Amino acid sequence: MEESKRIDKWLWEVRVFKTRNQASIACRAGKVRIDNQVVKPSRELNPGDLITYNQTPLTRTFQVIGFPKSRVGAKFLDTFMEELTPEEEFMKLKMIWEVNFEYRDRGIGRPTKRQRREIEELKKHWKE
Repeated sequence: MEESKRIDKWLWEVRVFKTRNQASIACRAGKVRIDNQVVKPSRELNPGDLITYNQTPLTRTFQVIGFPKSRVGAKFLDTFMEELTPEEEFMKLKMIWEVNFEYRDRGIGRPTKRQRREIEELKKHWKE
């Protein structure tokens, strides 16, 4: 088994990103950190490293356990990484989804301008 691997490749292999290019872009943008230090895509990972990824609006945290030979299936992820993201982060994301969700009965069409203004007013009061 390998002892180290590039961070962009590891993030892609453990399904944090859909493509390796997206992982590289996130690293270059300063969204990926190892032990609170912004890293380049070529940074080598070691087992036990703590990775923080700012995936607006939540911040995900992982601990490296091992290195897969290639991209792995979702049910094998716990072999190579441990998700350390606090539950509050996922609750924050759930609350954002609930605030932005609008239910409309099927077949009644798009909201009129007046209805849209009323919806926006309700959302504004909900967020306060």
